[in-house]
Amino acid sequence: MLKEFKDFIAKGNVMDLAVGIIIGAAFTAIVNSLVGDLINPIIGLILGGINFSDMFIDLSGKAPVSLAAAKDAGNAVFAYGAFITAIINFLIVAFVVFMLVKSVNRMMPKAPAAPAAPTGPTELDVLKDILAAVKK
Repeated sequence: MLKEFKDFIAKGNVMDLAVGIIIGAAFTAIVNSLVGDLINPIIGLILGGINFSDMFIDLSGKAPVSLAAAKDAGNAVFAYGAFITAIINFLIVAFVVFMLVKSVNRMMPKAPAAPAAPTGPTELDVLKDILAAVKK
């Protein structure tokens, strides 16, 4: 059983998956920093100083000053700013993955074209021949 396990782990696709997960986790930290530290401030500046992370609706009716204060007080909040940030993160990750896949596909060698299928009679031609033979 130990040999089977070693063979399973040594397969290329398992190792590729493990590397992909590790790289993905590291990439997530980079994207979160990119969005939180660079993109959101620029978007906030363009929109007049809006900070997405502080956008929320207090459902308890107590009107706290900030989202952190509302959460510390245990108030029910609708933190739609965090959702906007998550959407921005997703769009950036999706775009970067798209560009990565596109560039990797360009670098991959082209598969040789399959030889053309031999031309011959179509189904309709064969049926017409059968019909002609039956009529004789």
